[in-house]
Amino acid sequence: MSIELSEEEINQRANEKRRKHKAAKDKLLATKTKEGGLLVVHTGKGKGKTTAAMGIVARCIGHGEKVGIVQFVKGKWETGERVVLEAFPELVNITAMGEGFTWETQDRARDIKAANAAWARSKEMIEDPEFFLVLLDEINIVLRNNYIDIEEVVEYLKNKPNDKHVICTGRNAKLELIEVADLVTEMTEIKHHFRDGYKAQAGIEF
Repeated sequence: MSIELSEEEINQRANEKRRKHKAAKDKLLATKTKEGGLLVVHTGKGKGKTTAAMGIVARCIGHGEKVGIVQFVKGKWETGERVVLEAFPELVNITAMGEGFTWETQDRARDIKAANAAWARSKEMIEDPEFFLVLLDEINIVLRNNYIDIEEVVEYLKNKPNDKHVICTGRNAKLELIEVADLVTEMTEIKHHFRDGYKAQAGIEF
């Protein structure tokens, strides 16, 4: 025979459950004391890898921290986020080194040259103490295409300055990079409007 609980009793039970949950959470958080630069990887076939990274960039700006961005592939696209970020020239330095996607350039030698120039610029930013975070946008693509030596990149990022945060974006991140990263997020595609004939639209894709 079930006993009907009053609304007040239901609330009391729920509040007690939340209290115990908070106590357990606080106990766990008390053990998290480390600080320092993180290596973050955003990968996967789903949309939103660069978008998520730009959200972290915005968060840094909100805290007054300086950010460096190197675009390995997309080139000088007139994107909405670029327009917004350029409103904070004292906090954001954007370097577009890419020549466009490989199917657009159709010039592998030029792509390799651009990728290595972008990597050289990335290291300059990572070693510059003024930058709190450096975003290597679409570096996973050039690594997957073997335009830059993955062993060199992994070894360098393993030994980056201890206080420097670095984000690597792009689908098909190599296992070597995933293994040394502190945080890896895979964007999973469930549905995509492109398959229904939609083109890239301002404010959504760029």
